[in-house]
Amino acid sequence: MSKKIVVIGGVAGGASAAARCRRLDEHAQITMYEKGPDVSFSNCSLPYYLSGVIEDADDIVLMNPWELKHQYNIDAIVNHEVTEIDAKNQTVTVKNLLDETIEDVAYDELFLSPGAVPIRPQSISGINNENVFTIRNVVDIKSLYDYLTNHSITDVTVVGGGFIGIETVENLVNGGFNVNLVEGEDHVLNTIDYDMAQIIQRTLLNHKVNVIVGDTVTAISETNVTLKSGRQLKTGAVVLALGVTPDTRLAEAVGIKIGSTGGIQVDQNFRTNIPHIYAVGDAVEVINRQTHQRQKLSLAFPAQMEARQAADHIYGRQTHNRGVIGSQCVPVFEMNVAATGLTEKNCQKNHIDYRTVMVIPKDKVLLMPGAKPLFFKLIFAYPTGEILGAQAIGEGRVDKQIDVIATMITNHNHVEDLENLELCYQPKFSTAKNAVNMAGLVATNILNEEFYQISASQVRRLVEQHELIIDVREPDEYEKGHVVSAINIPMSEFRERLDEFPRDKPIYIHCLSGQRSYNVVRALMNLGYTNVYNIAGSFMAICEYEYFNDQVQPRESIIDTYWFD
Repeated sequence: MSKKIVVIGGVAGGASAAARCRRLDEHAQITMYEKGPDVSFSNCSLPYYLSGVIEDADDIVLMNPWELKHQYNIDAIVNHEVTEIDAKNQTVTVKNLLDETIEDVAYDELFLSPGAVPIRPQSISGINNENVFTIRNVVDIKSLYDYLTNHSITDVTVVGGGFIGIETVENLVNGGFNVNLVEGEDHVLNTIDYDMAQIIQRTLLNHKVNVIVGDTVTAISETNVTLKSGRQLKTGAVVLALGVTPDTRLAEAVGIKIGSTGGIQVDQNFRTNIPHIYAVGDAVEVINRQTHQRQKLSLAFPAQMEARQAADHIYGRQTHNRGVIGSQCVPVFEMNVAATGLTEKNCQKNHIDYRTVMVIPKDKVLLMPGAKPLFFKLIFAYPTGEILGAQAIGEGRVDKQIDVIATMITNHNHVEDLENLELCYQPKFSTAKNAVNMAGLVATNILNEEFYQISASQVRRLVEQHELIIDVREPDEYEKGHVVSAINIPMSEFRERLDEFPRDKPIYIHCLSGQRSYNVVRALMNLGYTNVYNIAGSFMAICEYEYFNDQVQPRESIIDTYWFD
């Protein structure tokens, strides 16, 4: 007798579960219910309709019910909502949203993939106005686009600076709109650290985005948004990108356990506590591979793998659910961002002792046209040196660097393993020593206490405390822009000017990216100096760290002229 498999939810997790079951069982009766009009669409592509990169919103739908039926023999039924689960009799109650008819459908195995719903804080006055939108499906993006067009909107406010918020901002700007971005935390993109986020915030400013951090929306009208600070922003439409919360209504009603994160609790095979009911995707909580803590993770690849493993378990195949590390990437205008593993904040939250390095090589050999800086930050455990996470930002293929680190994290590798990692090299693709090789070399040196460094975030304090900062770039570089209190002693001259390097006080040394200053630090240590520190990332990192706050807050700058001006 063939299995009756019912899937609730027809996007990444649900569609993947249905397809995997079909590949394992040609005889199963597979029915997938989706309460919206579309199944198997690309959530991550939704914002690109706003800029015209995707000309027809219907193209975002990857497969329609006819294709699923005729190619996979899967009954994908749209505009139907599962309203109730009877676990004892193994049936679901399904409501046709077009004619409101109701039927009960039996199942042998049930997949819950209801996804998550956008957060819409009811404490905000005007949150339910017709000019307030969320982006979760094709219907949402069409509604937003039609409203902007039909009402001749020119000013839009995006609330929330996560990945969806940033993608929406970029596409609105490219679509010709004036955009405000409001983020309640102290920086955008909470999956990267504060210092790296400054590069993205500068990029947003350069594209005329009005970036506001550390403030929240309290009221929305037809023409304005009011912030907690009292500031008002001119706006005709608002896009909420405050994150999502797992849709657990069906699960809770039938008695399925909800975990500490608010997501559906599942075992290693994605079974709930009720027999024959599995759950996958944005609605479930997963285990972090590194911290072993439960968390929520709204990413397409983990959802698809969860669905595959759940389906495999139904058919007796061995599965290995080892947890997630959260690898992700996003373009922000000309810049690209990628990250994997733990951030500094994650380490602090989980009481993990760690160290970091930042290297800024070019993304290809300097002689090659279009060579650009690649900002690469590596986070590793101390004193073991195990690789914990990494973040990369640049105009080139930063995902390549992060994919390498994701693999190393998965294999529990250490920073020493990066030193001799043999990666592809060709002048148009990379430098001979890849960014991850460089980071491994520097991290190993730090681990072995062969030299000492401080971060660019500490330079303002050094300036205010009148500490000795030495800039070892050449004079023409120094004249183009420098830290206001820094003394210029070029690398080409420092050996003849050793009398200007005191032995009785700390010396903080930088160049443009940290490479030349590192060599000077090592030379001075070889000469018996014990008080020298390299400034990680050097002038480039200092500028990135300082620029955003100099632009949005009135304060005295510690930079004469920024390197990117």
